[in-house]
Formats: sequence, C-alpha cells, structure tokens
Amino acid sequence: MFLIISATYDHNVLACEHMFVLCSWNMGAGVITRTLVACHVLVAVPLRNSSSCFQKPCQVKREDSEGTLSSESIILDEQTLEQELQAAIQEENYSQAAKIRDNLKLLHEDSKAAVLAANTRFYNSFRNGDLAAMQALWSKSENACVVHPGVRGISGYDLVMGSWEYVWADYEFPLSIEVKDVQVYVRGDMGYVRCVEMVRTGGKSWGKQYATNVFEKIDGQWFICVHHASHVDLEV
Repeated sequence: MFLIISATYDHNVLACEHMFVLCSWNMGAGVITRTLVACHVLVAVPLRNSSSCFQKPCQVKREDSEGTLSSESIILDEQTLEQELQAAIQEENYSQAAKIRDNLKLLHEDSKAAVLAANTRFYNSFRNGDLAAMQALWSKSENACVVHPGVRGISGYDLVMGSWEYVWADYEFPLSIEVKDVQVYVRGDMGYVRCVEMVRTGGKSWGKQYATNVFEKIDGQWFICVHHASHVDLEV
C-alpha cells in the first residue's frame, strides 16, 4: 500500500496552485481514494506490501528559504492497470474491471491537469519574456523543436532557446496573450495541448495563431519538447 500526494487542478482554468490530493491504493479492492490537502511539495510515503502497479520513485524538487529540498513521488503504472483491466474482463470480474477503469480515469485526469499546468507556465514565460523560465520549461534534447509563425522549424535545445531571444528582441513586455479553445491529450509519458493564441505586442493589433504544444514527462516532471504555431486569419 502507498500514500501518494499528487497535484490536482480545477479543469475550468489552466492551472491552480498549492492544492494536492492524498491518494491511497487499496490492494484488495483495487480502489484509489483521494483527500484534498494543502501543501507545497509532492511527497510519497512507502508503507508495507508495495504493488507492481507502481513504478520506481522519481525526484521532485522545490526551492524554499532553506535551499533545495527533494522528495519521492510514486507514479501509478498505467500499462499495468490496463493489463489488470483486461485480465478482469477476461475473467468476467466486471465489478473489479469497473473499479480499475475508474482508477485509470483518475490517473488520466491527474496527468491532464499536470500537462495543463506546464502549458500555463509556458505561456506565462512567453507573456513576460522570461528566458530563464522558458529555458527551465523545455526538454534539454536535440529533438526539441519550435516552429514560429511563418518560418521553418528549428531543432535542438540551444537553437530553440536562441530563437526565443531573437523573436523577443523587438517586443515590449509584458505581452497581452489570451489562450483559447484549449484541448489536452495525454498517453503515458507524452501529452499535447492544442489551442489558439491571441497575441498583442506593444499596442499593435492582435495576432491569432493556432498552436500545438507537445510535452514529455521526464523524471516525473512535464517538459515542453515541441511548440508549433501557425498564423490564422482573424476572420476564421
């Protein structure tokens, strides 16, 4: 059995800070229970009889007045739950299958909330021209890619960061950015957000872009690895 604290968010907004969920896995019933608590760090406390439904712990860090702290977060194994679901169906144990299906739904919703929070941090760094925040949000991989409106794709972490410096060179911050029509999809360690960006810079007219932001989960944290934005006619 494990006690897990993981982030929860209001799905009517892009992100909600400092609200977490205390989750417990009932080995016999196959049920996850949740209790809202207020805290600032993800914590996992291992108890007896751990299950194969959990992957190895990952490190989660935060900064406070005393320095950097770290803790372990145990992540439910989505593939294992899906295998257990199929096994329950084959055994015609439909009551157990329904419980596992609910657990999968809970896991997917929590993952979607985490991806939406990462997407919000991306647009906050964009809005404020915060290069340090933008650097921290991106996957530090040669496969990282950005496609700014009207130009070819740029690949590689260093070149992607350089492109943001170039794009922001003539902007006056903060920018006015509205993000609309947000849709999120998550599968395992990959997720993406589709949305419409409404951007106005320095008193100029609004520009409208259709954007796709792809995120990957690395050591328990979501990082953006692809940003693709294309101009859209304001009349559309």
